[in-house]
Amino acid sequence: SLYSVFTVLFIYFTCISTVQTTDCLHLREQCINAGNGCESVWNVVEDACNISVLGNRCKAEDTVGCNRIIQILADKYPEFKNCVCTTDDICSITTLLGKWCGINKENISIETKLQWGLSALSKQVYTTNRSCLDVNRECIEDEVCNKQLSLYLKVCSVNKKCNVEGCQAAIRFFYRNMPFEVAQMMIFCDCIQRDESCHRAKELLHGKPCAVTVAPPPSCLNVIHMCEENESCRKKYSTFRSKCWRHVTKKCYNDEACLETLIKDDMPCSANADCKAAYISNWGTMLHVECTCQNLPPVEQPLCELFHHILHSKSCFS
Repeated sequence: SLYSVFTVLFIYFTCISTVQTTDCLHLREQCINAGNGCESVWNVVEDACNISVLGNRCKAEDTVGCNRIIQILADKYPEFKNCVCTTDDICSITTLLGKWCGINKENISIETKLQWGLSALSKQVYTTNRSCLDVNRECIEDEVCNKQLSLYLKVCSVNKKCNVEGCQAAIRFFYRNMPFEVAQMMIFCDCIQRDESCHRAKELLHGKPCAVTVAPPPSCLNVIHMCEENESCRKKYSTFRSKCWRHVTKKCYNDEACLETLIKDDMPCSANADCKAAYISNWGTMLHVECTCQNLPPVEQPLCELFHHILHSKSCFS
């Protein structure tokens, strides 16, 4: 079906092998559609080899386990025997996946955005104060949204060991390629305090705990410092500051009185569409990780609280 094609296009890897086999991919399609139990074994291959993890670079975390299940696939279904090799740790997965290793990230984004164009949700106009439970239900009931949400949750599932980088990559892909109105609807949804079902839905939509909660939580000062050492993150943070917090200048960082005034006045941000887009682009990066200002020297506290407010306060979006 059209959606199964799109699902294949969603999965991308940066190629680290020159192996390009179309036969194994063709066999995969036959396996999924055969109705003889092959699909069940293939699903185990996907889980063992982290095939759905964005940025996986054609290399599973557990290469031994991945290659073992590929060998089981070939033993049970001999047509896959040429998709197995023993020359190195990653040979089997790159032989099996073939052209998936070379699928271009931009092409997948285009296909996913076209897919979202078929969604009824893409026609909705964003309204504030939506319940996360309602938003989650609407997504599940929408074929396109449910498909993309399922792919994202498969990577960020709380039922298996958390792959932080994989989950963050899935969040970036999920929110970057959906319509802006839908992204706002999901990211700025909220719950009343006692609604546990709503809070569970909110955690699913917002990548918690896998991509957000780190133990022990880093200080907000360290998060900013780490971000500024990473070129991609530094650009996102610079855009976010310029679009949302232009009036908060670095000159204020070393002026305690200035910092206390900013925090006490519950700093306003611009909250326009450009600001919201910049905030959404931070999701799935280290800027999205929950940080703390506890146990810091008193002299560092005001600046840390400023960064915490900038990164995690949604007061200007509500």
